[in-house]
Amino acid sequence: MRYFYNKDTYSAIELRDEVFMLWVIVFILFERSISMRVGVPKEIKVLEFRVGMLPAGVAELVHDGHEVFVETNAGIGIGMTDADYEAAGATILNTPKEVFETAELVVKVKEPQPEECQMLRTGQVLFTYLHLAPDPEQTEALVESGVTAIAYETVTAVDNSLPLLTPMSEVAGRLSIQAGAYALQKANGGRGVLLGGVPGVAPGKVLVIGGGVAGTHAIAMALGLGAEVTVLDRSVPRLRELNMLFEGRVKTQYSTKQAIDILVPDADLIIGAVLVAGAAAPKLVTAEQVKQMQAGAVLVDISIDQGGCFETSHPTTHADPTYVVDDVVHYCVANMPGAVPRTSTFALTNVTLPFVRDLANLGWHGALVRDKHLRAGLNVHAGQIHYKAVADALDYPYVSAEVLLKSG
Repeated sequence: MRYFYNKDTYSAIELRDEVFMLWVIVFILFERSISMRVGVPKEIKVLEFRVGMLPAGVAELVHDGHEVFVETNAGIGIGMTDADYEAAGATILNTPKEVFETAELVVKVKEPQPEECQMLRTGQVLFTYLHLAPDPEQTEALVESGVTAIAYETVTAVDNSLPLLTPMSEVAGRLSIQAGAYALQKANGGRGVLLGGVPGVAPGKVLVIGGGVAGTHAIAMALGLGAEVTVLDRSVPRLRELNMLFEGRVKTQYSTKQAIDILVPDADLIIGAVLVAGAAAPKLVTAEQVKQMQAGAVLVDISIDQGGCFETSHPTTHADPTYVVDDVVHYCVANMPGAVPRTSTFALTNVTLPFVRDLANLGWHGALVRDKHLRAGLNVHAGQIHYKAVADALDYPYVSAEVLLKSG
């Protein structure tokens, strides 16, 4: 071990470097010793039963020296009681106002609703799904609040995937076929087509637009039901992967306007599974093309969180999930995984918890400096937009997260 006071061994430069490193170590230890107040409010979006943290996550944060405040009955929709959270070390609060006023870090599932935005404040950190590009009202509210808002859906991984979006895309992809099959029943406004058919009767035709995570899981479910499935994508390597994955049972086609023109009118069920990270989804099926579809055909727009990829799409809720345009049934629920909240919450919190711990242990600034992938999740801070796709879509000035962090 080398000692600072040994003048025979160290030059002034070496001593300065050693002292600097000592201060860095002290700073890191100090940062990690700070107790963070973490709040978990109950979700208030229509029929949203997921929760931002499980009791297991609470126990991890409490072990790290933090305080966790959970709104009463926040986890009741997934079978977790207040007693479960208290046993893990949480403090139960009676109202959302108490949670937002107490918390330095707010962990949610869905984007804050207008009344929640009013409770956010400067210096507070919000970690949740945001989907800002198609939502100017929410963006304006977050900008005005001064909050630091980090979006699950734009956090990245080493392979450029979106690890906090992936589990919900998996759930939504699988649910899209269930929802579509149900909507195809005649009593629900559909054509009266059974996706798997029966001996002597052809199966239903499913068109999946987008071969990413959601699209892949939609394909798997549709093939499992026995449907005839075609997938469109603009990545030939991805089409090759899907062909290999499903052993030639799915028809693959490069996505062009002409291909959509040809395939849309013949489909019984179309799944929109297009994603441009953080940006508004492109409108790939036009209103005119919807008019060409068969009466009672079904559109399921998984991309609706980002504005939807069908021109005739608008958000719906689980309370009233479908509507009809030109005799075509549209299912455009903006929180599809909320239909299976227990599965969805476990899948989501498995991947969010490590980031929540980093934000609590290091603070938002330290966590973002250390982890460029979490840094990609920064969308709003102190009235500025730090995600380019959002700034471009909504005409805000853009300041990169790197510039913000370098400025201190």
